[in-house]
This record gives sequence, C-alpha cells and structure tokens, in this order.
Amino acid sequence: MPAPISDPKAPKKAVNLAINSDLLRQAREMKINLSQSLETKLEQLLREERARRWQEENREAIEAHNRYVEKFGVFNDIRKRP
Repeated sequence: MPAPISDPKAPKKAVNLAINSDLLRQAREMKINLSQSLETKLEQLLREERARRWQEENREAIEAHNRYVEKFGVFNDIRKRP
C-alpha cells in the first residue's frame, strides 16, 4: 500500500455533503463507512491529479528522454550504440 499523502494524525473535520439518497441508503444497508470511503477515494483522486500534473510539468523532459532512447537505446543496449 502506498504511503499516505496526508497527515494521518490530522484532526477530522465535519462537513456537509449532498449525495444521492439511494446511494446513501444502499451504503448504510451494507454498513459502508462513508467517511473512510470518501477519504480513500479523495486520496486516490489526489494521487491521480498529482501524477497528471507531474507528467504535464515534465512533458518536455520525458519527450527528450524518449527521443534519446529511440536514437541511442538504453545504456545497456549495445546493439544501438554507434
């Protein structure tokens, strides 16, 4: 399991949410912990967004690296060396 991206000791904060009443009913029937489910999903969404932003911020370097590998191969691929 990946390391948490937030402080696990941070205090809980009450919030008001509006969700589909049928989803809420079903979740309660199945004894799903709504707070934990939301925290888990928010952590997943934050990881995905951070990864997307990192890729965008580093797009030029990634493309340059890919061009280098295409031209010369990886460091231990002696078949593509001049």
